[in-house]
This record gives sequence, structure tokens and C-alpha cells, in this order.
Amino acid sequence: MLAPASEAWLGNEAFPVAVGARWAAMALEGRCLRRGSPAMIRKTHERHPKKPTLAQVTSTLLSRTRLHGLRHVCLPGGSVGHRAFWLLALCTSLGLLLSWSSNRLLHWLSFPTYTRVHTEWAKELAFPAVTICNNNPIRLYKLTKNDLYFAGHWLGLLLANRTVRPLVLDLLQEDRRGWFRKLSDFSLFLPPRNFEGTNLEFMDRLSHQLDDMLLSCKYKGEPCGAHNFSSVFTRYGKCYVFNAAEDGKTLRTTMKGGTGNGLEIMLDIQQDEYLPVWGDTEDTAFEAGVRVQIHSQAEPPFVHELGFGVAPGFQTFVATQEQRLTYLPPPWGECESKALESGFFQVYSVTACRIDCETRYIVENCNCRMVHMPGDAPYCTPEQYKDCAEPALAKLSAVESSNCMCRTPCNMTRYNKELSMVKIPSKTSARYLQKKFNKTEKYITDNILVLDVFFEALNYETIEQKKAYEVAGLLGDIGGQMGLFIGASILTILELFDYAYEVSLKLSGWGGGGVEVTLRHFSSLLDDHPVWCEALSSSHASITISSLKLTHCIWCFDFPMNPYFKCY
Repeated sequence: MLAPASEAWLGNEAFPVAVGARWAAMALEGRCLRRGSPAMIRKTHERHPKKPTLAQVTSTLLSRTRLHGLRHVCLPGGSVGHRAFWLLALCTSLGLLLSWSSNRLLHWLSFPTYTRVHTEWAKELAFPAVTICNNNPIRLYKLTKNDLYFAGHWLGLLLANRTVRPLVLDLLQEDRRGWFRKLSDFSLFLPPRNFEGTNLEFMDRLSHQLDDMLLSCKYKGEPCGAHNFSSVFTRYGKCYVFNAAEDGKTLRTTMKGGTGNGLEIMLDIQQDEYLPVWGDTEDTAFEAGVRVQIHSQAEPPFVHELGFGVAPGFQTFVATQEQRLTYLPPPWGECESKALESGFFQVYSVTACRIDCETRYIVENCNCRMVHMPGDAPYCTPEQYKDCAEPALAKLSAVESSNCMCRTPCNMTRYNKELSMVKIPSKTSARYLQKKFNKTEKYITDNILVLDVFFEALNYETIEQKKAYEVAGLLGDIGGQMGLFIGASILTILELFDYAYEVSLKLSGWGGGGVEVTLRHFSSLLDDHPVWCEALSSSHASITISSLKLTHCIWCFDFPMNPYFKCY
């Protein structure tokens, strides 16, 4: 197959030029051209080009820049006063620009934030977890002789020598004093070698049982019972959680707000079984009732600090609203989102961090853990509770700021509460309740309470911490001030950098030798606008063609291949 003729490939007018360019290439390769060839070769070697002077550099800069005022400062032939005025104006503008820009930069480096609060409505909301604890951790009349022997001193009923503490008998009911004297008589008692069972079993057995306390339960008007609660241990002992997150169970939801659309329970606090209070101690509880905490399912209960009290003889209404909070991590905020290293809790929260910190501290100092603490360390015995765990926990709370640094989680859910209450029973309902529960009116007033937890409305509040000043705002402010004070923009700055780069290349002496080939024949194709073409050879020669009638045509050579051209 024959290749097409050069005239067909290059065109009638371009073909002669191609021939000349080919001869030029031959010259570059060191071949000689005969006399009469349509190309005259002139070699030039400029190994050290002359560097431009500072005046030339400045003149070129002033002719190119679009920076306002700079041309007037160095205007040739201008008066001294005129130049001084523009120099003062330019310096003042630059000073103001730097001042305002530094102010904006410092403001950005302070990482300011603002809080956005927004209320959103929902068709359905997940009901929160409700944790309920009796203020009394141990039932007095469930104690056995063995329990009193090992835990009597820890419970404050006995002295260290296992004799009855003064005033304890006086605090008991008359029909119970004989029982306690017999229980605390260890003269013929042969104690076991060790405390039977762990402290967890001890607390589980002697705590108030929900089956005994729960008199009535309704959720959204439907009956519920003790089987709808799960047990959990806290500083108050054994507590009970409604709507806890459990495997295989779905969370309860509600589609309405207001009373009757949440949880309503009636409890008997069993105040007659409270431990007697004989004096003021750090763990003395003077109140009667229950402690309640409303929290997210992802957050463990922390009732002793975050719970609120519900008193007997009253019906307490708790209207709650869900809040979804979002905080920013450093440097804008102080939130934490990574999981705890111990792995005790899957989701980070302040309460989880606190419990984790307390657990590690007690295990390190006492070689055991309290009943509400996670992990696999052995549970503390009553003696370890009294001698080590409780004093260590009190010491940790006193210096907690340096030992337990628990930041706010970046995403959390909490519940606002509004409490109101009415007295029960009313005079008209007292007799009915006496017959229903077989209790006296005084017992009902001292022990019975009603708790009603519901959503105030079917909405939730989002509270978001947001960045008040970001990079886009910083660039916008600085760009606006550049335009106001000196009439510059990002492109102006790029022009200055581009010119500085070109000047640096010239001042560094960059450049090399070359061969300039001028094609002088083909006078019928002469044109006033020469086209610069680059030969792709190792010498990087430049060829000036003055006889091509095409505009912006670039000849390319791939030696020893045939030349080709590109027009644009």
C-alpha cells in the first residue's frame, strides 16, 4: 500500500515549507546544505545571557501589575508631590489591609462557635429509659444472722467488735427489738469460715424487690408488670429500668403526648423495712421515697447524681422533652466521640466515662469492684466496702477533676423534665385504697406513691454547636478588604507571583545555545506575522519561518521521522 503524496498530506502551500523545514532539521543534525538551498543557517550560542537590571525589572513590573496606586508612585516624569501623595495613600491602604486582615485571622484562630436551637415535630418518638431506685438499699428484716455477722458493721448496725451499736434498738419498733436482740447475739453462733456468696448476691437478695413494690403499672393505658422492667445495680443497690435496650426486644414508642400516653406506676416503698439511721454519716439517707432518672438507652444510669426524688403520699407528673445535642470536637469545642479503651460500654457518654474511671480506680486500689461496676474483677466483700472501696471512692470524688476527665460526647440525647405533684390519697379515695391494698390510710400516706412519665408534646429539640467563622468567611473578608483598600484580588496576587517566577528564571541565568534557521525562499507566501515552531530534537532548537501564510501553525519533527504540522 502506497503512502499518500506529501502534497496531499500537507497541502499545496505547506509542502514547500515542509521541505525547507526538513533541510533545517538536516542542518541541526550536522549535515551540510549545498549552495542554493532554500535555507540559510545561523547558529548562535548564548550560554550566559545578559541579566536584566533592577530598573528593567521594576519597569516591567509596573507595566504589568494591576495593583492600584503602584504605577502612580513610580510614574516616569511625575512630580515629587504627586508621587509622595500616592506613596502615602498606598502605604496607608496597605497598613489598613494588614490591620483588618490580621484581625480577621486572629478571629478565625479563636475558633468561634454559635448554638443553633430548632424544634422539630415527629410522628413517633422512642420512649426513654426510666430507672427507679429505692432510697433504701437493704431491707432490714430480710437480714440473717450470717448477714449481720459479716455485714453488720458495714451497714452501721454493729460496732467493730460485733456488738449492737447504741441507739439502734431504740430506733426499731417495739415488736422488732426482740427479734434484733436475738439476731445480734453471736455468743453461741459458729460463723462460717468465709462470707457466703459475693456481695452482688448479698445485694440482690436483700434489696427491695419490684414484685413487692409495684402495685400498679400502665403504659399508654395498657397494663404492664414487673416483667417489663430489667434490673441494674447502682450506688443505690438494685434498681429497675423500664424500656431498657435489650437484645431481641424493640424499644417502646409513643405517638401522642400528654398524660395517659406514657408510663404510670404505683409503688410501695416499704418504709418499715428501712435501715435505722443512728447518726450523721456520709452515706446517711434521711429521705424516704424513690430516686428516678430519665435517660437514653445508650447511657448507663447514674442515679445518685442525675436522678430526682419522688416522695410517698404524692402523685408526681413528669413532663419530658427529648433533646438531641451535637457538639464540635477540638479546637472548636471539647467533645469526645471515641469509645472507651476498657470496652465496658459500646457508646461513649459522660456517665459511662465516670463509671469506667471509678471502676479502674477502685480495682487498682482495692483489688475488687463494687456491685455497680463492670468488669471481671472480684466483687468487694463487706469488709472491703467499709475499709477500702467507699473511702477510695470518696477520695476520688474530691479530686475528680484531675483523675477523671470526662468530656461531653459529640452526639448525645437528654430529656428535659418539668415536675408537678398532687397529694394522695384524697379523702374520697382513702377508704377505697384501704380495702384494695389492705393497708391503713397512714401506711398509704407514708409508703404509696404514683409516678406518671410522659412526653409534653410529640416533638424534639435539636441543639447544634456550629462553626461561626470558617475558611470561606476568612477568605471572603480578606478578599473584600483587598478590593476595598488596594483594588487587588487573588488573580492580582497570582500575576505578581508569576512575574516573580519569570524574573527569577532570568536572573538565575537560565538558557542555552540554539540554532536559528530562517527560510527565505517562497516569496509568494511572505507574511508579516512569523510563526515560531519548535523542533523536537535533543538540541531544542527554535526555527523562525517567515514564509508561511497560515496563522499559528506549529511544525513538529520526530527525527528521523517525517515532519508534520498542527494549525490552531
